[in-house]
Amino acid sequence: MKTTPVKGTNDYLPAEAALREYMQSSILAIYLNNGFERILTPALEDIENLNKSDGGDNLNLLFKILKRGDKLESALNEKNYENLADLGLRYDLTVPLSRYFANNRYKLFMPFKCIQIDKAYRAERPQRGRDREFMQCDIDILGSESINCEIEIIHVTAKALLNLGLKNFKVKINDRRLLKDTLLDMGFEENDIASVCVSFDKLDKIGASGIKEELTGKDFCPESINKLMALLSELPVTLESVKNILGEKESINNLEKIIAEVKKLSELSENSYEIEFDISLVRGQGYYTGTVFEIESVDFRRSIAGGGRYDNLIGKFLNEKIPAVGFSIGFESIFILLSENNFEIPDKKKKIAVLYGGNIFEADKTAERFRTEYDVALYESPKKMGKYIDALEKAGYYGVFICGKSENIEVFSGDN
Repeated sequence: MKTTPVKGTNDYLPAEAALREYMQSSILAIYLNNGFERILTPALEDIENLNKSDGGDNLNLLFKILKRGDKLESALNEKNYENLADLGLRYDLTVPLSRYFANNRYKLFMPFKCIQIDKAYRAERPQRGRDREFMQCDIDILGSESINCEIEIIHVTAKALLNLGLKNFKVKINDRRLLKDTLLDMGFEENDIASVCVSFDKLDKIGASGIKEELTGKDFCPESINKLMALLSELPVTLESVKNILGEKESINNLEKIIAEVKKLSELSENSYEIEFDISLVRGQGYYTGTVFEIESVDFRRSIAGGGRYDNLIGKFLNEKIPAVGFSIGFESIFILLSENNFEIPDKKKKIAVLYGGNIFEADKTAERFRTEYDVALYESPKKMGKYIDALEKAGYYGVFICGKSENIEVFSGDN
């Protein structure tokens, strides 16, 4: 039998698990303190919900679960190979949230401000920072069209990142409607906008030349493609320059207000952060309908959070429009960054070991004396005490107390 985890998943050693637990607790504390409520949803979803979710390229990465028993046998006998699966693993937390809201809406206080911290699954080609099983940390506000939701959710997410010790980052924001109007002005057809956006979203990965090649391969109008390339050559594009092209638009006015208000809130923080307009920001999921935003670490030059408004997704379950906006922290990227920079968990109790002979009751009474100040583990005394104590020190213990021998904690000389 294999001892390694499935490719694209990970085992975590105690120190790694402790860091991940600290990250979750730190993020959750900020979310709860700002009035959001945690919910839990299943990892399994009906395959129809996932397939009809407008998830962009993520729909090509679904883990599908085969039907069982007679249903699977019947589908195979009928050679109905496209319908062999009836369930799938969630590829993000937004689709399950939309179903959850549709199922529980009359039990929820509106607008509903919720937290989800849980695992999602994508059939990725495993690589650094992209696993098949990964943690997501989301906050969402459901049931309000107000742009104050965007302002609040951006600022609360920024506060959660600041609470983790990430200080040098900036928020990028755009609006899908503004981008759509710009692309229509370039001559792209209405029905082609979603496909153009899917390609446009890959700018940071394949560059302008890669986007041009991809759009050309989709047989879009060469003149429109050239206009888009001209725009990309002028990055960064300002909101004022877009207004000169499109005139007064609600999407532009909303972005101006959001940026202005978030800047004021940022200045109230002990560590301020930046927010800027970025017309090249798309976000890959097709369910976004308005504002989209990301947070980029300036130090590490990578996205560490992303989200946007998705006013039509819940409506797929209810046949009515339910406005919604959400922001997801890139938990795994931040975990990598903190791990590689030897992040130390603040205010973490030091760990000691209490070694005892045969009476665990007396040993635990002794350990309780220390547990206010330390985390204490009980171990039976080994035959080779010297090697065992060396192993404790290497394992990160601060010191040891040997029942029947020690008068005080024997602190190791290492800097644990």
